[in-house]
Amino acid sequence: MTMQHEPPFRDPSAPLADRIDDLVRRLTLEEKVGLLHQYQAPVDRLGVAAFRTGTEVLHGLAWLGPATVFPQAIGLASTWDLDLVRRVGVAASDEVLAFHHKDPAGAGLNVWAPVVNPLRDPRWGRNEEGYSEDPWLTGVMAAAYARGLRGSAPEILKTAPTLKHFLAYNNETDRCMTSSNMPPRVLREYELPAFRPPIEQGAAVAVMPSYNLVNGRPAHLSPLINSVLRAWAPDDLLIVSDAYAPGNLTSLQAYHDTLPEAYAHAVKAGLDSFTQDDDRSAATLGHLREALETGLLAEEDVDAAVRHVLSIRLRLGEFDQGTPYDDITDNVVNCPEHQALAREAARRSFVLLKNDGLLPLADVTRIAVIGQLGDTLLEDWYSGTLPYAVTARAGLAERCETIFCEAVDRVTLTADAGPVIADPAGGPLQIKAAEAGMFDLFDWGGGAYALRSVTTGRFVSVDGGTLVNDQPGPNGWEVRETFRMEERPRGTLALRHISTGCYVGAGEDGVLRLIDDADQAVWLAMEVLRSGTDQASRLAADADVAVVVVGDHPLVNGRETEDRMTLALASAQDAVVAAVRKANPRTVMVITSGYPLTWTDDEVPAVLWSAHGGQEYGHALAEVLFGDADPEGRLTQTWYRSEQELPDLLDYDIIASDATYQYFRGTPLHPFGHGLSYTTFDYADLRVRTADGVLTAEVTVTNTGDRPGVEVVQFYTHQQRSRVKQPLRRLRGFDKARLAPGESRTVTLEIPVSELAFWDVTRDRFVVESAPHQLMVGRSATDLRLSTRFEVEGETIPPQSGLLRAAGHDEYDAITFVDETRVDGDAVWSDVEGAWILFRQVDLTGVTACVVTAGSAEGGMITIRRGDPLYGQALATFPVPRTDRYDYHAITSSLAAADGVHDLYVVFENDSVTLVQLDFGAGA
Repeated sequence: MTMQHEPPFRDPSAPLADRIDDLVRRLTLEEKVGLLHQYQAPVDRLGVAAFRTGTEVLHGLAWLGPATVFPQAIGLASTWDLDLVRRVGVAASDEVLAFHHKDPAGAGLNVWAPVVNPLRDPRWGRNEEGYSEDPWLTGVMAAAYARGLRGSAPEILKTAPTLKHFLAYNNETDRCMTSSNMPPRVLREYELPAFRPPIEQGAAVAVMPSYNLVNGRPAHLSPLINSVLRAWAPDDLLIVSDAYAPGNLTSLQAYHDTLPEAYAHAVKAGLDSFTQDDDRSAATLGHLREALETGLLAEEDVDAAVRHVLSIRLRLGEFDQGTPYDDITDNVVNCPEHQALAREAARRSFVLLKNDGLLPLADVTRIAVIGQLGDTLLEDWYSGTLPYAVTARAGLAERCETIFCEAVDRVTLTADAGPVIADPAGGPLQIKAAEAGMFDLFDWGGGAYALRSVTTGRFVSVDGGTLVNDQPGPNGWEVRETFRMEERPRGTLALRHISTGCYVGAGEDGVLRLIDDADQAVWLAMEVLRSGTDQASRLAADADVAVVVVGDHPLVNGRETEDRMTLALASAQDAVVAAVRKANPRTVMVITSGYPLTWTDDEVPAVLWSAHGGQEYGHALAEVLFGDADPEGRLTQTWYRSEQELPDLLDYDIIASDATYQYFRGTPLHPFGHGLSYTTFDYADLRVRTADGVLTAEVTVTNTGDRPGVEVVQFYTHQQRSRVKQPLRRLRGFDKARLAPGESRTVTLEIPVSELAFWDVTRDRFVVESAPHQLMVGRSATDLRLSTRFEVEGETIPPQSGLLRAAGHDEYDAITFVDETRVDGDAVWSDVEGAWILFRQVDLTGVTACVVTAGSAEGGMITIRRGDPLYGQALATFPVPRTDRYDYHAITSSLAAADGVHDLYVVFENDSVTLVQLDFGAGA
């Protein structure tokens, strides 16, 4: 009798690399290709099951049915509590496992979270998905959440967290076709640091590239995937594409002519899994086979990708007899422990923006709860399905008597032929001679309105081009329930459907349908039957306190595919706040939004903000309002006074544009790190020292109030002298101090001095300069209570000489970063006459000539000037011949005598020149 031995890839005691080697050797090339799609084909002869990447779990399990819904990611980050964020990740992964054990195909263990794009611009439609505008804070928050998702077992992954979205992705506007200008310092000091901690710590084991291009090259083809991300990872790193992004390489981006060519490039660049055509893998696999057959791909390229895929599956325990997580059942889904955690997370996420002493509430028996968000909880696109909803009204009603109104206008709409009537069964809207139908009008801001039929309680939507009233509210990937109102003569208006851009017209039967022709839109007269503002004022006047709950709708006010143009609170909601405050000075404005907002009434005595807070929002709100808990949240973004203070949405150069709290020179509405407490704190005895390459700072924090409180102690540094422009302030660490009245605590910061480095473009590496620095500590980026100076011994950056890469310049005007080749390298391009790049401190001692590597679609001219781009001495001129896009010429020109060290401007004299490098060494 012979015993059957399991193959080595099924031996959990064998080294992981050996197990991968064994399984790869057993697979045919066809079987290996089948593993490169999101829906990986089974290999029945080896007992390898089908596998799918991509379960959404941004702030709880999403899209698969009711599961615990935690606050949005931006809300979790506002807790400034890494352990809490980790525990939320643990709970979310529990629920993923519970669904997976019931339906392995429906709930895969490769989870797509967290989002680590730094929140450079609050107008980004996906702002609520990220953590912070600070890359370091983003990175440590992401690492905490990913650590909870991956589980605590050292060798076995609970789930496989995937970071989204690499790289430089903060706009939805034309997101598949725009290229993010990424100077080397912004790349190395701002964008990449957000990805590093979760990868380097092994918390995240996969990465998803973004839809956009970076410096002219699609992010899915970035050489940084292999050269940087995989260099950080302690183990294999899986790279999965975003949905339908591979197809963009030949369509929207037109970067390659054929899909086999594009897909081959993607695999070589590091992509392991194609998320294309949903579960229909045939076309993608066919293109990969063709790439192999034509020599665009080699089998070893496929093997490299397959190793990354199988590494994750092996580490998930797929081929073991069991894992530490096999006993997780659906009893964990929305269990009492997860409900309590959702409540804790929501409570700790609230940020008290302003308080004139009204909060915490006391001696209150009757509260007026007012506003469009007062008695509803809203799900965002990546939210789970709420198992229950504790609204603001419900949470406060458990404390005292509440009276409520949504504070929306009730209106009729009438055309010349008669009023608009809603079908009682939820069917088509129609114009006919009858008693006018009534609608409640919701203003979500940015010109987006929704109408709810009073008759049916359902919202007006569009079905097959016909207006119906059958939806519970704005919802779905294509939101069909929002309209713009365009003025027409005699005080009438036309409705324009936002999703389609079509107008609302009326057929001969009176049924309202979408039409393309604006001139054929039906003119409607709107009559306000009941003013929401007036109703709110009357209600507020009859209460001890008014709580006005305002904010955004996550599917309307910017979301995936749609950015915002304004930060202003919807005008109707803004008017309600002002009217309520006038009717009752004891008014609390509660903002619920996934991004910073502005409003007009500066006299509101108390303002409280949170992101959309999940199922326990109302309970958490009540606990904070009534002072059961100190408001612990702090802002992780700058709240600007207006979008006018922001650079262009597509300007990714935070250094040149003075963007984010690091470089912003204005006075914000609320600064990064801001958040008030119900008590007061004093800072004393700031001490700092450097020894053995470590910076250590200590400060004593005391609760000087009469109630317990939580202080988020924030440490910032500023380099006071440098070769380059330095941040005005940069977060280096924080700690949460929970202090009883009168209690003091010493808070300590320890960071390696190497963390004070910046990217030196002259030598393509990080450098710590010898320079004085300032250490600052306080309550926010601008409320800094103490500071002290310290010296750092480092390097002095020498003058530049020899070969200068064009992308490594110091400053620029009117240039664009582009790809040097399709595979690697950056260059600069401009079609603006007089555009320039600046190289500071170039040593021209003994240099008599320069060789420029450049190309031009039309033929062009480059001039090197000393000291000034317009009037500086012209040292050399280079005629650039007409070339194809990636065909460059080395052009030599004599250099005017200019011994010594100079600032050199390279000026683009006319259209369409691409510059790769300048070589001053050849003529020395």
